[in-house]
Amino acid sequence: MNNIVSLKDTLGKFTDFLKKQKRASATILAYKADITQLVKFLEKKGLTSPGSVTTVLLNEFKADLERNGYIAKSVSRKINSIKTFFKFLKTDGFIQEDPAAAVTHPKYEIKPPRILSRLEYRALRDACRGDARISAVVEIMLQTGIRIAEAANLSLDDIKENEIHIKTYESHGERDIPLNKAAKEALNRYFTERPKVKERSLFVTKTGRSFLVRNIRSSIEKYFELAGIKDATVNDLRHTWIFHHLASGTPLVVISKLAGHKRLSTTEKYLKLIGEKKEGSVKLEEL
Repeated sequence: MNNIVSLKDTLGKFTDFLKKQKRASATILAYKADITQLVKFLEKKGLTSPGSVTTVLLNEFKADLERNGYIAKSVSRKINSIKTFFKFLKTDGFIQEDPAAAVTHPKYEIKPPRILSRLEYRALRDACRGDARISAVVEIMLQTGIRIAEAANLSLDDIKENEIHIKTYESHGERDIPLNKAAKEALNRYFTERPKVKERSLFVTKTGRSFLVRNIRSSIEKYFELAGIKDATVNDLRHTWIFHHLASGTPLVVISKLAGHKRLSTTEKYLKLIGEKKEGSVKLEEL
């Protein structure tokens, strides 16, 4: 089989496997891009079959990435994709030995989650105050801790009187999260300006189409810049919500459930930050 099936053929089967595993679409796209990059590297060497790949070749690819300026974290992510790919190939009988098993990850420092300070949170609020839609997105993410994709996936039917319903989205399960006064006020303000369209998505464009993740991200990043908030990402709104609730005494299990974490250990990682920040006990709605 090794000489019959090409790496390109197995890549298609690999992506089908990931879809059956209900991996997030962003994860599947990233894995596909990483393996495609590897396949092109190997094709330049005249190699097209899974059985022709060796650990030496994979380490050559790793070194090539480093020579071309990829940071250690990016190289590590690509190696993770490669390991998952070759593990799949072995499990499904396309190869007898796994050449990726012996490939090591480069060492790099994992930075702690970025938590917005009081001043940064206020500055962001002020910066987007004139944009009711983005103001509502920011407030909901800061007051509920939902992911950006979950915010983009919200419909009008998901907004209840005192809570917001998060539907099952890719690998993330459904859950209900309480809406506080700040979030409700931001939503009510947005509803007065939301275009009167048939589209049921909560956040829509001026033409009535769903407000896509990439557009939400770029809009919030623009307001980060206007607010003078440096080195922050949209995910930091979620980090900030988790941190402040844990710091103010909300039980770990409760936050883990509301955040939609699959493992309690994911939520526990924020606990070590609490002792490092003096203003951690402030509730977001009080800012």
